[in-house]
Amino acid sequence: MANTPAVEGDRLHPAGSWQRSAAAPAPTVPHARRSPAMRRLRRIGWNLLPPATFVTMVLLWWAVVVLFKIPAYLLPGPGDVFARLVTDASLLWTHSQVTLAEILLGFAITIVTAIPLGLLIALSPLSRQLVYPPIMLMQLVPKIAVAPLFLVWLGFGMESKVLLTVLLTFFPLLVASISGFQILDDRFLYLTKSMGASSWQTFRYLRFPAALPVIFAGIKTSATIAATAAIVAEFVGANKGLGYVLLRGTSTMDIELVFAVLVVLTLVGVVINYVVEFCEWAMTPWQRSRNT
Repeated sequence: MANTPAVEGDRLHPAGSWQRSAAAPAPTVPHARRSPAMRRLRRIGWNLLPPATFVTMVLLWWAVVVLFKIPAYLLPGPGDVFARLVTDASLLWTHSQVTLAEILLGFAITIVTAIPLGLLIALSPLSRQLVYPPIMLMQLVPKIAVAPLFLVWLGFGMESKVLLTVLLTFFPLLVASISGFQILDDRFLYLTKSMGASSWQTFRYLRFPAALPVIFAGIKTSATIAATAAIVAEFVGANKGLGYVLLRGTSTMDIELVFAVLVVLTLVGVVINYVVEFCEWAMTPWQRSRNT
């Protein structure tokens, strides 16, 4: 018995009982074998991470202000900013509606134009040669530099802000759409064609679902740029909107108002991001198991 060769990862003790050696890896419980309670606790923990991170950032902000005794005209504390949010709630809400309308309208125009154009460029070599080069050339032009021209052409109304938002968000979503519609392996197309599927069926059940994750990645990027574009457009020229309030607070050294506007802008960005993520969750059910 003592001359019995050892099994890899195990050794046979003199008493005859098998014991795993120290070199062998410890057995792990597969994700699929976890109990429902453990999976539920894990999901709750993941969902609590974003608010916990936010609370930590606020506490660090408060600690920096208190420990270093920073004056309020340089960096107000979280309590002062929250009080200003309550005091100027009506003002911030009125101007938030203007900025949010500019973001949503410009972003909606980007979605309904960039995704179909990306499909056309991805599937048509002729369109790729005729349409894509001029778009690339337009992308090289600094949008902020030509923003004053939009005021001359369209005035100080919402139109100039929406146009700048579209121009800044269009190209990232277009590139993501082109990449998404080209990501499918040609062998899948040959397979569906051999099975008698029509072009519409191939697009509906194969190409479009395969492109959705990449497209939504572009939508998230464009959504972040949309909020920035609307604020920058209001910086150039506006008499309402959060960008206008931000400039007014900066010119009068009202730093508490500036930080209140930044908090509102952050909340707007968070809400837009969560709406996009919910749409992705609803339209890509096959990816839910990967994210749990």
